[in-house]
Amino acid sequence: MLKFPIDIRQEDVARELAEIERKITSGMKQLTSMKDEDVDIGSTDKDVIYEREMWKLYHYKPLVDKKDLHPVPMLIVPPLINGYEVADLQPDRSLVRNFLREGIDVYLINWGYPKRCDMYLDWSDYVCDFVDDAVDQVRARHTLDKVNLFGICQGGTMATCYSALNNDKVRNLVLTVTPIDFQRNLVPGKHHVGLLFQMGKTANVDLMRDAFGLIPADVLNVSFLMAAPFTLMFGKYADTVDILENREATLNFLRMEKWLFGGPGVSGAAYQTLVKNLLQGNELVQGEFALDGEKVNLKNLTMPILNIYAERDHLVPPACTTALGEHVGNKDAYEELCIKTGHIGIYTGGASQKILAPHASKWLKAH
Repeated sequence: MLKFPIDIRQEDVARELAEIERKITSGMKQLTSMKDEDVDIGSTDKDVIYEREMWKLYHYKPLVDKKDLHPVPMLIVPPLINGYEVADLQPDRSLVRNFLREGIDVYLINWGYPKRCDMYLDWSDYVCDFVDDAVDQVRARHTLDKVNLFGICQGGTMATCYSALNNDKVRNLVLTVTPIDFQRNLVPGKHHVGLLFQMGKTANVDLMRDAFGLIPADVLNVSFLMAAPFTLMFGKYADTVDILENREATLNFLRMEKWLFGGPGVSGAAYQTLVKNLLQGNELVQGEFALDGEKVNLKNLTMPILNIYAERDHLVPPACTTALGEHVGNKDAYEELCIKTGHIGIYTGGASQKILAPHASKWLKAH
């Protein structure tokens, strides 16, 4: 007679089920006491200094004396997909606040929530018009010829394109988990490629654009969830049982969920360009990607560049990011920084709070 390899006793099962029931009951009381305003994201003090169409330009209030502010301001370019709040998710894990504490004068573009009438906005509109307008606003406020750019994920790809087309306006470029070479998608130490890129190779994005016009956030989120389905769809919710009694831990979990599932849709034209021209066509590194009639030449990237990637990135594999170093026009001014975390953890992880902004701030001040 076969013996079950694990010794399961009824009293242990009963005890564990009772403990789970207690945690859930206590946690539900905790949840019902919370209000919508308790789950605050993007809460760092800021002013809207400029707005156009659906987007706004924020200027964050300094956390150091004016005399200690770095003289060259930094403009953050977030991705079109998901909200800007990933840079300011919670008070104790905020990339923006960390930069402010380091004396960096921070501006940020909030792309807002496009409407169906915005479905035809493409990368030329975002990069050559909107980003350029934001850069000019910051330059004018500080009477400077050049500012620093900081790109987040796909926003980093836009910042890269902008810098290559306007290197006379960009003093330094900092990139984080930024896709550049979309064919370099092998995950180091593993036998599979970045699943999001793999799925995108066969995506019929023309049909998606025709069907939706404005690609809904829910459709985009399904793609991200499928990149790590067990962890993102089941595992994290099972783990919440152990944090429900801790109010702050629960609030932080809800802040992440609010950001993940409350993001904007994306212009069908811009999404089409991202998938067809960049992901499927890999035009950026081939020198074939054109914006507003001008090809983006990565050799024009002669300014100092700090390229930061996440070692355990399941969405943008490190090789996809670090490939940039092969194409820049000034390799002596190009540096990389690896942080041992994942794609979102690079902004919100506990260890990253002590690495990303302090290192990037020190680098910016040195350049």
